Amino acid sequence: MNYTVIGTGAIGGYYGGRLMKAGRTVRFLLRSDYEYVREHGLQIDSCDGSFHLDGVEAYNDTRQMPKTDVVLVCLKSINNDKLREMLPPILKEDTLVVLIQNGIGVEEDLQKEFPQLQIVAGLAFICSSKVSPGRVSHQCYGSINLGNYSCKDELFHELLKDFQESGIEAAEVPYLEARWKKAVWNMPFNGMTVALNTSTDKLLMNPATRQLIYDQMMEVVGAANALGVTALTSEFADKMMAMTDAMVPYSPSMKLDYDNRRRMEIPYLYTRPIAEAKKVGFDMPKLAMLEAELIFLESLY
Repeated sequence: MNYTVIGTGAIGGYYGGRLMKAGRTVRFLLRSDYEYVREHGLQIDSCDGSFHLDGVEAYNDTRQMPKTDVVLVCLKSINNDKLREMLPPILKEDTLVVLIQNGIGVEEDLQKEFPQLQIVAGLAFICSSKVSPGRVSHQCYGSINLGNYSCKDELFHELLKDFQESGIEAAEVPYLEARWKKAVWNMPFNGMTVALNTSTDKLLMNPATRQLIYDQMMEVVGAANALGVTALTSEFADKMMAMTDAMVPYSPSMKLDYDNRRRMEIPYLYTRPIAEAKKVGFDMPKLAMLEAELIFLESLY
């Protein structure tokens, strides 16, 4: 299959780069560094082995791009309203769209816009950042869970095979379970690094904030359970704590957005999951408080 990456940043650059390195045809949509990448290619500085990609198929407008088998959407979810114009020029009848994004509800909302679209959720567990034009720094981890939302099984497993053969640790996980598993890490750490102006390691080194992070994780586990995701337990929260203890000090994407006074992914990362849990009678008070703090901080831009 051939691939189109929408949003060639820390995530799209890494996974798209891995696929291209393995010999897949990959086209990249870029904005600010379009000219640079077109001339100089992509550099992936990776803890698993760095590599450079020359001859990158770089574009700055989907209307100029060929139709594609798979679209990897790596935009921040707050930009998903742009997909209604960006996607149609590159869609075929059976194009598969993978939303490698944070949050709850992104697939449901995209399906409403494109009822016939085949959609897969991509949940990346990775520490990666875009450090300069055409350059991605991959610091640790790099696995991805794929949850089938509305895709034909044959296409889904072809996608999974392509990822795995490209050296990406990819696994099939039930859709709703995949989304809520990622939320267990995302909801506490993204918001808390912003609210307390810190990094992941410092949050876990302090006993008070370490306990608060764990309590927030358990709110996510409880919400998932209330919504029928019974596979999510306290053991997964323990695993996420241990994983974060072992990772390099890290500023999540929301912290970088806040530092640069960009809109934060509050709607899908906080507002939507809190509302979905409330519909089935489960409250998330600590995370609702964090949501209110983030809304306030963003209002001060």
